[in-house]
Amino acid sequence: MAHEDSASVEIRTAARASLIPTVRAVASDLAARADFDLDTISDLRMAVDEACATLVGLAAPGASLRCTFDVGAERIDVVARVETADAATLPTDSFGWRILQTLADRVDVESDSGDGEGSALTIRLHKLAGPGL
Repeated sequence: MAHEDSASVEIRTAARASLIPTVRAVASDLAARADFDLDTISDLRMAVDEACATLVGLAAPGASLRCTFDVGAERIDVVARVETADAATLPTDSFGWRILQTLADRVDVESDSGDGEGSALTIRLHKLAGPGL
């Protein structure tokens, strides 16, 4: 969901682990351009990496990983989505989920019907520009 004072960037790649560094680099660049501090940039980069790695592990063969970055004043919202072959679920009691909760200011997961025949999983991350904001 884009806000009036924000800019959106969307990238789509094959859902393969070898392409996650590209998504991570985009997240870092956008946060740096928005004047986020170095610790926050690092947290966002690691959160995006974990979210994408989690989704890629659940992706249907041949699926795409779609990431949207909504950059606004003092915050970045990230939506990462992948099509799954069946009604895959993301466990919220896993170590990876705890990492996401620690690195992002807010994290949510959604499961719904996908664009094709299967279903889709979406991870939403919200990161503020600095501590205590």
